[in-house]
Amino acid sequence: MNPSQQQIAAARVLVVGDAMLDRYWHGAVERISPEAPVPVVKVSREEERIGAAANVAYNVSTLGAQASFLGVVGDDEPGHRLEKLLTETGIRTHLKRDPGLRTTVKLRVIGRQQQLLRMDFENEPDHEVLALQNEAFAGLVDAQDAVLFSDYGKGGLAHIPAMIAAARGAGKTVLVDPKGHDYGRYRGASVITPNRAELQDVIGRWSSEAELNAKAHKLRAELDLDALLLTRSEEGMTLFDAQGEFTVKAQAREVFDVTGAGDTVIATLATMAAAGLSLREAVPIANKAGGIVVGKFGTATVSYQELFS
Repeated sequence: MNPSQQQIAAARVLVVGDAMLDRYWHGAVERISPEAPVPVVKVSREEERIGAAANVAYNVSTLGAQASFLGVVGDDEPGHRLEKLLTETGIRTHLKRDPGLRTTVKLRVIGRQQQLLRMDFENEPDHEVLALQNEAFAGLVDAQDAVLFSDYGKGGLAHIPAMIAAARGAGKTVLVDPKGHDYGRYRGASVITPNRAELQDVIGRWSSEAELNAKAHKLRAELDLDALLLTRSEEGMTLFDAQGEFTVKAQAREVFDVTGAGDTVIATLATMAAAGLSLREAVPIANKAGGIVVGKFGTATVSYQELFS
């Protein structure tokens, strides 16, 4: 069952996580540097996009739902630029500013339609500012249908256990895109969405589907999760829940760029859950959205029309 545009428009999703500004410098490569064996890129165009957890909120908004974003940025040029980009897209933006923080920027240099270099600028936010974020969360959670935590490992979700408990206590669907080895931080969430490599880091490798099923269900029980959604690239995705396993095959299409595909998948899952769909109903739609976005360049999004036309 596909939700109507009216259902999507009424759905309210709060995204909490690490904010980031994606910058792209595009140019022509016509020679090798005389200083070192590297290409010289003559930059002709600069581009800025919403990145990381902020891109997840952008994906929710592009689908037509009501997106809110809560995160921490620095009191610097990239932080103000990111806030402007977020508000221009209609996302309800709740940014906490840490004057000691350098807003995370990923700068990609593109030549001949491929990425030649990426430079990262980042550090971790102050704990007092994160406490302010926690207070803001308490004031926002009741007005949501679903809460999505997008963990990029940049330190913006230090208080995630308390926030998950508050959201679940308020009866909200809680989705987590996890990072790192300590999944205990996500205890009690409705669903977490690791990819294959991320799940292997936590439960170890598996040699068969039966072994994967056993390990995934064991982790689900240990963390008191309603479900675990494993995204498996060309193998599609598998939902592990109280009913067992539910696998949907990948959408066959040319893969141009996988950047941000995980953002699109969890944003679509959260939007469908906020619109009243069960996780089993939402997973095939999220799988289709991921298939569409890998056919686009850079961190991209999917519209309602693309998904349901």
